Amino acid sequence: MPHHALSDLLATLDFAWRREPARPGPLDNIQWRANACDAGSILFFQRFDDGRTDAEIIERYLADSACAVLVSNRMIEGVERLPGKGIYVTHPGDWAEVVGRFCDRVYPLDTDGTTFLGVTGTNGKTTTVKYLEAILSAHGRPVLSVGTLGLSLAGEPLVNTGFTSPPLIELRRLLHTHRDRYAVVAMEVSSHALDQGRAHGIPLQNAAWTNFTQDHLDYHGGEAAYFAAKARILDMIADGGRLYTTSSDVAERLSEKGQPRVPVQVLPAATLGAEALAAKPFLALAYNRRNYALAVALADGVLGPGAREDWRHLSAVDGRFECRVVGNRTLVVDFAHTPDALETILTAIRDAFPRAQVATLFGCGGDRDRFKRPLMGEAVARHSDHTIVTSDNPRFEDPERIIADILTGMPEAGREVVVERPCAIARLFDFLAERPKDEPWVALIAGKGHERYLDAKGHKTPYSDQDEIERNLIRLGWV
Repeated sequence: MPHHALSDLLATLDFAWRREPARPGPLDNIQWRANACDAGSILFFQRFDDGRTDAEIIERYLADSACAVLVSNRMIEGVERLPGKGIYVTHPGDWAEVVGRFCDRVYPLDTDGTTFLGVTGTNGKTTTVKYLEAILSAHGRPVLSVGTLGLSLAGEPLVNTGFTSPPLIELRRLLHTHRDRYAVVAMEVSSHALDQGRAHGIPLQNAAWTNFTQDHLDYHGGEAAYFAAKARILDMIADGGRLYTTSSDVAERLSEKGQPRVPVQVLPAATLGAEALAAKPFLALAYNRRNYALAVALADGVLGPGAREDWRHLSAVDGRFECRVVGNRTLVVDFAHTPDALETILTAIRDAFPRAQVATLFGCGGDRDRFKRPLMGEAVARHSDHTIVTSDNPRFEDPERIIADILTGMPEAGREVVVERPCAIARLFDFLAERPKDEPWVALIAGKGHERYLDAKGHKTPYSDQDEIERNLIRLGWV
């Protein structure tokens, strides 16, 4: 790409405010991370209302960046602390379009030779995308999946992005880098991504919306704003496409806002026979059969409808109802980290294991929606015979304060608090060991799932619920 291509585009776009670079030089790359910039970089920095001042933002991210040009979605006070740099502020609502224009220059997108499919929803996005990936891969379609588990090609991991939906520049870079290796892109589309334009310009053939329950209210400010952000996936669906959902509530709320721009089709949970449920026990869970129904509908848009036994190609998804059975003890690791997800999985466990008692170990992340903490406690207490409340990614909050918020939704009987998560899992195993051997128990270890770290005080320390389970199985001689 010629050096002048980005400079020319910068010069021709209409900005709300601009300050030209003191010494204009060649611009040859675009970045979304300040520390990745060099003297030829345009840094696209999206400013949010996250409680930090502009002075803090400049000090932490911008003051030491080598970028030549800064493009922001709104004015940042104190740009005099960035001498010599070009500063450009987009008009309200123009951010995603402006970033997309630059991406088109640097990372062109093949919209003719690629089929794009998207999945949104509070829970179930990852499972639905991985089921879809497995189905299409089994039928010879090279699939690139993008989501919480990172970037995968035909089921083989390529890179962990650290995002459910990467920022637009990163997404376009990844799509461009691997452009000759896939024919279909199956992507999770989070509410943050929809609100921030992270998937702007991606034309979805069809999309799925799994469900809608409380989450991310710390970011969106309210349930209505959260739903409105999710509903923006309709704008990504190309003419002739449709939105599939297994939630009649989602369909009804969309229709209440007027005629959706594309058809919305409500699907029932998939009906599967005894052979399928015996071979794929995770499909015994009603919500996984709903996820499967959505994946099959999206696959039909690529393969064409037909009598296929797509369930044969599925595997359990990392951190989603991972099971270990030791005698009368069934150990389940799951990513469930919202009130609805806990309600759903615990209800499914009660249905699938009617003779068993249930123990649940869980926590709640810090610096996120505080309103859901007591609701999570209520859901767990409602369906569990014993609970252990512990820490789960406290980030910059005090873990004991988070736990105190959770406990307001729980009765005192039948609960324990063990702050350190490894110690909590050890205590769970000791509790199970204390019970009579002929007494069946299901132990749900919720919240971390696929994550292999604990996020506290700005550091991610290597950690795995699965590793802790193995350690305690060995400690008690259960393996």
